[in-house]
Amino acid sequence: MNVLNRNTNNIFFIFSISHLIIWTLVPSITNNNLPLDVIEGLAWSSNLDWGSVKHPPMKPFFLEVTYQIFGSQDWAFYLLSQIFILIAFYYVFKLGNEILMNVKLSLLSVLSLEAIYFYNFTTPEFNVNVCQIPFWSLVVYYSWKIFETKEIKFSDCLLIGFFAAIGFLSKYLFIYLLASVIFLFIYSIFIKKTKKFDFKYLIILEVFLVLLIPHFVWLYNNDFITIFYGLKRAGLESSGWVDHLKYPIIFLLKQIALLIPFFLLIFLLIKKIYYKFNFNDKKLIFLIFINILPIFLIFITSVITGSKIRTMWMTPFYLFLGVLFIYIFQSQINIKKINSFLYGFLFLFFYHQFFILLFQFIKLIKELITWEKK
Repeated sequence: MNVLNRNTNNIFFIFSISHLIIWTLVPSITNNNLPLDVIEGLAWSSNLDWGSVKHPPMKPFFLEVTYQIFGSQDWAFYLLSQIFILIAFYYVFKLGNEILMNVKLSLLSVLSLEAIYFYNFTTPEFNVNVCQIPFWSLVVYYSWKIFETKEIKFSDCLLIGFFAAIGFLSKYLFIYLLASVIFLFIYSIFIKKTKKFDFKYLIILEVFLVLLIPHFVWLYNNDFITIFYGLKRAGLESSGWVDHLKYPIIFLLKQIALLIPFFLLIFLLIKKIYYKFNFNDKKLIFLIFINILPIFLIFITSVITGSKIRTMWMTPFYLFLGVLFIYIFQSQINIKKINSFLYGFLFLFFYHQFFILLFQFIKLIKELITWEKK
């Protein structure tokens, strides 16, 4: 590894540690109480089971492990969230380096995620959306490992099955990633015929199903309570024909609005917006299937069922969006604009913390004024 690559890896390390420290420290200082989802999860974790009223069991499990190690220290649960985020960042960086073949571009693909508020402002709350993030990144990374090679390793299949099961046991919406990966391999094996079917693929399915058996038994014994809760949250019980049009449009508008800072940050790097799509490009196909297809599938679900897709449900869906856009426009990236990108990144990195601290300062002033009046 040359000096330039070493320096870039050091920058990634500094960014990761800074992200962890800041997003652990700021909520620890400013929050009087833990977020409600964390408190709820801790209540469930006191009596661990293979499921709960609302969700599969992994969120309470990780909260209980943290509680057993650190006790009732609030900062420990904020730290838990950031560890999960950093694992995802690491595998985004790792996959980006393998696809882009350029460690600097890989770093840019991770830094660009700071423009998506799922990966900064909302991260202190360890909920089911944050819980599935590292496993989403791990499944994508090891799927790439078996997608790009002719010699499929048994260990890679084992790991995909394991991480897929943990991700699904974090939140059922993980199924959208799994469906996209399945469609990717069906496309590659039976349509493009760029890969051959390997019986090692069955290891993934076997490990996945074996690990889910206890949860399926729990679901059956508890009248599928978590599934009905999810359907209720999506508004399916009262869905009308107008909802099949209204909710998909609302969903699309929210996603566009949410991603505007990301697009602005990416376009700070680009000389001109131009790309000629090559659908024989193996890397591009992979990135489209793991980035665009899960979003398309959840959009189609809303169209068909008339369900309401809540914004926070999309938390893990954009993890590799930076890799996709950097890959598409890599030939158009203007290194001279790197300073503009970095200024934009630094602004996005700090402005959430600034407003949180400002809000807490205003709140403190109001409390002091109220106290003086008394």
